[in-house]
Amino acid sequence: MARRRTTRSTRSGKGTGWLGPTLLFLAVAFPAAGLLGALQPLTGLPDEVLQLTQFGPALGVAAVALFRPSLVRGLLAGGGARGPRGVLLLSAPAITALAVAGTFLLHGRVPIHDPGSLAAPFGVVAAAQLLGACGEEIGWRCLLQPLLRTRFGPLGSSAAVGLIWGCWHVQVFTRAPAYAAGFLAAAVAMSVLLGLAWEQVGAHRLLLAGGFHTLVNLGMLLFLDEESGAVEPMVLFGVAGVLVALPWVLAGRRPARTDRLATT
Repeated sequence: MARRRTTRSTRSGKGTGWLGPTLLFLAVAFPAAGLLGALQPLTGLPDEVLQLTQFGPALGVAAVALFRPSLVRGLLAGGGARGPRGVLLLSAPAITALAVAGTFLLHGRVPIHDPGSLAAPFGVVAAAQLLGACGEEIGWRCLLQPLLRTRFGPLGSSAAVGLIWGCWHVQVFTRAPAYAAGFLAAAVAMSVLLGLAWEQVGAHRLLLAGGFHTLVNLGMLLFLDEESGAVEPMVLFGVAGVLVALPWVLAGRRPARTDRLATT
């Protein structure tokens, strides 16, 4: 009986020691990102190519690994790959496409950033964006999300990570309130999408999350003008993120309803 009680406690997330690693991760990821951002101008590296702040979460993971190496190994390992990886990656350009469609409907044109005008060749930018995205996602989606999942479940943990991830981008709060709201909506929506996808996709999480993140960043870089501080592109981006995440939420709720009906 005692053994069964321990198993139920572990599955429900009670007593799994999530709080300490979470606080340590956040205590390192936030200030480390700020420090790396302060060092960026000294490197001469254009923000358009790579932002050093993106490696703050990776340093947070390293800090947790110093004290809980087995926990970090287990969280990063994930499970067996068995789900719709292609659908997950296609969701990223779908977000950009919806935001672009909204821009076209409002103005009859779409601002396109010529890839040839970037600070580096497009292939270099894409590779650097993937590297930076993985620097973020190893913390947000590969460590923090599965860590919080043990306590708050798939949807709650994904929404919480999305809100933390959005607030980590502190620079958005220097913009107009609607701009910040649009970004936070997109951050939470994309986090929920990725978190629910993890229920079906086990292995290769870092590459999948990094690839998704990279595709979103490249889409914003080429087709949206949100970096200028314009509110409308960011609001459209937030709405698009919510619309693309919604089918994943509905699909994630369907098995739960089926299970309840089967038990009645």
